[in-house]
Amino acid sequence: MLRRTPRTRRTEQTGENPYWISFSDLMSALLFVFVLTLMVVVIRLQDQQQDLVQTQQTVEEQEAMFTAQIDTVRASELVRAQMLAEIQEELARRGIRVEVDETSSVLSIPTSLLGFDSGSYEIASARRQTALTIGQVVADVVAKDDRYRVLDTVFVEGHTDNTPHTGLDGTGNWGLSTFRAISLWRVWESGPGAKELKALRSEAGEPLFSVSGYGETRPVEPDQSTEAAKAKNRRIDLRFTVVRPTADDLAEIIEHEAGLDGTED
Repeated sequence: MLRRTPRTRRTEQTGENPYWISFSDLMSALLFVFVLTLMVVVIRLQDQQQDLVQTQQTVEEQEAMFTAQIDTVRASELVRAQMLAEIQEELARRGIRVEVDETSSVLSIPTSLLGFDSGSYEIASARRQTALTIGQVVADVVAKDDRYRVLDTVFVEGHTDNTPHTGLDGTGNWGLSTFRAISLWRVWESGPGAKELKALRSEAGEPLFSVSGYGETRPVEPDQSTEAAKAKNRRIDLRFTVVRPTADDLAEIIEHEAGLDGTED
């Protein structure tokens, strides 16, 4: 007959199962690990959410900066269009008809107003007063309310027809077109609007007006088989360019983004 040990009797007396106690401890440990894991996941999700919010704020600030740049350019282009329309209207009121291109950035003065004969860069004496009037109106409109500040440059561009020119020390049509632009500017320098034109400066502090020539490379009438067609290409264009964002402006936006991201050194 087997004898029960004291341990067996104690176990029976207390009614406890040692295996059940071990299982309970295991479940408690697993529950503890689960809670810790859940807490880590929650913390990471919160961090990711904060990063997402920061990224969104950065993107919104970037968009706002680019939008501001675009709005500034659009506003400048609108002012430019208004200036060219006013110049055209005022000259038409004085019996001088000029053309404005569809982009409202170029005002074209045809040869009929300046009298450029083929191969010549001198403004006809009979057209000198017309040239002076154009200069005065341009000066008045551009200087009005300091609107010239939206402009970067006003190019006085000379153009020729496709007839080869052999003079001017071999500079050809390119030299001829440049001298046509110079001729108009010199007339303006002697006119009533000279002081205003010379005083106008770009945002960079440089003279607003500059002179250039394009020879026969930019015809408004490609078919130059007739003298009338050729005459259309002997002209002066006034090209108004507005101030636009520079590479430095864009770099500043990028640097600002880097600073928001915390990647700036």
